[in-house]
Amino acid sequence: MLNVTKRRIDQAISLFSPLGIIHSRPQFGGYSLSAGKVMFALVAEGELYLRATRENEEKMKTLNMQQFIYHKRGIEILLRYFQVGDALWQQPGQLIALAKESIVGMESEKKKLSAEPIRLKDLPNINLSMERLLWQVGIKNSTELRLQGAISAYVKLYMLKRDIGLNILFALEGAILGYHKAALPDSSRHNLEHWFNSFKQEGWAAKE
Repeated sequence: MLNVTKRRIDQAISLFSPLGIIHSRPQFGGYSLSAGKVMFALVAEGELYLRATRENEEKMKTLNMQQFIYHKRGIEILLRYFQVGDALWQQPGQLIALAKESIVGMESEKKKLSAEPIRLKDLPNINLSMERLLWQVGIKNSTELRLQGAISAYVKLYMLKRDIGLNILFALEGAILGYHKAALPDSSRHNLEHWFNSFKQEGWAAKE
């Protein structure tokens, strides 16, 4: 399967070369494809998936592209990536145009996120109840949460509500990084677990 995936990555990099220099790196159990700093596609188990944006997601669904399901610790998570089927591979012009839309859309979304703080409840893992708790500790929007960082925000929440555990810390980190907490990168998860265990040993953290 690794050889099949490698061939698909090479095929995609060659096809998308008119869009700029394409880089690949491990991501979500497969490999991401990025143009510059914009991740726009994913290769997993030999299949190519394009990142959907507000502008082209409906088009991808109309083309009957199947949404990517990421499995993490027994949990199925739908990601905004849609599979490129055989028919679309036979239309390279349309496929390149669709990938370009993904890149432009992602660049636009990044600019909006950096320019306008968004509501906490619109971030991954943050529901209305969590948003209200964060408001109570002085964290009012996504920008303030990112500035605080997951650990600092967790400590503030803990001082307010002592029964919160490790999953809340994962949820905060996921909200900042843009991941469902179950899909948090292993490096982030391990670092947070190490900090939490030290925090707990010092007698601060509540038992889950």
